[in-house]
Amino acid sequence: MSESLSGLQVLLTAEEIAARVDGLAAQIVPNLEDDAVAICLLTGGLWFAADLTRALAARGKAIAFDALWLTSYGDAKASGGRCEIRAGLQRPIAGRQALILDDVFDTGLSLAEASRHLREAGAASVITAVFARKPWPKPRAEIPDHVAWEAPAAFLVGYGMDIGGRFRGLPFIGAAPDS
Repeated sequence: MSESLSGLQVLLTAEEIAARVDGLAAQIVPNLEDDAVAICLLTGGLWFAADLTRALAARGKAIAFDALWLTSYGDAKASGGRCEIRAGLQRPIAGRQALILDDVFDTGLSLAEASRHLREAGAASVITAVFARKPWPKPRAEIPDHVAWEAPAAFLVGYGMDIGGRFRGLPFIGAAPDS
């Protein structure tokens, strides 16, 4: 795909994204402990994590923030079938509730690996939230607790989702044309 935005089909506008994040925050607040830690899955989850943690704070839940840097796609349009941790947490999670935040739930590898890692690190409980969940032909080991948007079976870009590191900063979510 060229550097151009031509050919992208807009699926959600910035306003629609904001409304879905706000609705998701309202769902999560009743289940969120005051000492919980939001764990952003880098790098794609950064946009969603920033928006959701602000929406949670607006509802009185100004929780701690940390990140895990995971990779399973690299620059490809398909997962390599395994997930690795490139950078771990910066603070202890033992005895605290973890809220894992990711941009898209596709194969489920990243969410499963992050959940496993946090449980092994002693998290008291793990809650998961993703912005987009794509359909998948096979059962997935880990199912997100909270989903903002049921996405179509398309390659998504924008709002943290990318092709080879590009298009993450788009303020909307689009479907990339097949290439």
